[in-house]
Amino acid sequence: MTHTPPSDTARDSGRHLPLTAPDPARQGPLSGIRVVDLSRLVAGNMLSLQLADFGADVIKVEAVEGGDTLRQWRERHADFPEGFDAWWQVYARNKRSLALELREAQAQHWLKRLIGTAQVLVESFRPGVLEAMGLSPESLHALHPSLVIVRLSGWGQSGPYRELPGFGSLIEGFCGFAHKHRNAQGVPGLPNMALGDMVTGLTGAFATVTALREVEVRGGKGQVIDLSLLEPMLAINGPDVTAQVATGRRAPPGEKISSPRGVYQCADGAWVSMSGSTDVMARRVFEAIGQADLFDDPRYATNAARLAHDREVDAMVAAFIATLDQASCLEHFRSRGVTVGPIYDPGTLIHDPHIVARAAYLRLDREDGSEPLVMHAVTPRLCGTPGAIRRAAPSLGEHSDEVLSSLGADAAVLAALRSKGVIR
Repeated sequence: MTHTPPSDTARDSGRHLPLTAPDPARQGPLSGIRVVDLSRLVAGNMLSLQLADFGADVIKVEAVEGGDTLRQWRERHADFPEGFDAWWQVYARNKRSLALELREAQAQHWLKRLIGTAQVLVESFRPGVLEAMGLSPESLHALHPSLVIVRLSGWGQSGPYRELPGFGSLIEGFCGFAHKHRNAQGVPGLPNMALGDMVTGLTGAFATVTALREVEVRGGKGQVIDLSLLEPMLAINGPDVTAQVATGRRAPPGEKISSPRGVYQCADGAWVSMSGSTDVMARRVFEAIGQADLFDDPRYATNAARLAHDREVDAMVAAFIATLDQASCLEHFRSRGVTVGPIYDPGTLIHDPHIVARAAYLRLDREDGSEPLVMHAVTPRLCGTPGAIRRAAPSLGEHSDEVLSSLGADAAVLAALRSKGVIR
């Protein structure tokens, strides 16, 4: 199946996508789990997003002034003089916001009471800060033995680098990812996305549910999850270290794992990606470009042989694809069973028929009547107990009164806390 992308996708309302209104009544498999999230920026928000999407009550505890730093990550555009907070709107959905000035003793009192009602605590302070706040894991477990404490940091809670700053870009360079993605001139490449943070957030969500199972199913105690940005990136980095230690060989820049494989430009300037990672698929590629006899040539008969002659293989595939526009290219190769796909920008992506049919993106209705927000749907998909969007991203301190009232604070206490700047 092919389609024609819209002519101008830079600014797109996405009105063809399904419109969804937040439904606070929806339950999920993690309903009944309360998560107190003290983290900032991407990794912690990705972690708690996964839990929130599946029903957990995630309470973001934010600074009274400015809130979570992720709120400040704004897309610049003429229509948004103060910038558009896309990061916050997406990764803070399904959460509640409690704005506390944690340097105040009264705020720490209410925070401890809140943690006492939770099953999970997530924090991303530099190692040692939680202890300095009087919230060491030992003291918390003494009062709340079943609490799962996720300690998120760049380098981990131990080791000589434990106190160094650890943003994702540093980790992506340190772990070997940037070296692996060198260009032809040998210049290391960083991903143009928060890759390390996202991978860590997903890993952390899995670790959290694993630790909760130990408590809820096996009757075990709570525990500390030492979640660094580093180790999840090591886990997804492929077997490079294993291979180099075993063989002593260092892979050159841009080395492929199979051939033919790459990105190719079509006649209309659009691009496709293709992978012939098995001999059967490579044969189909050769047949599709009118070079079926290549597979009988020892230089191209196996993946190892094709990798040794990849420049020639790549040039032949590129030359053929350059004669077709993207739609014709996709139809030509797909009809012959070749693994090929389009390379999209966000605007064309949301118009792809598969994305639309799967409702992989949706429009979230907003109570203030402004344009609905396009964002990814809840993932992964569970057929029996699916996740759902129950609320939009909160404004700073939107739920302060609601949360503290549930802990016993009456109207007079709330007013006093607000007048002193302890809450917002």
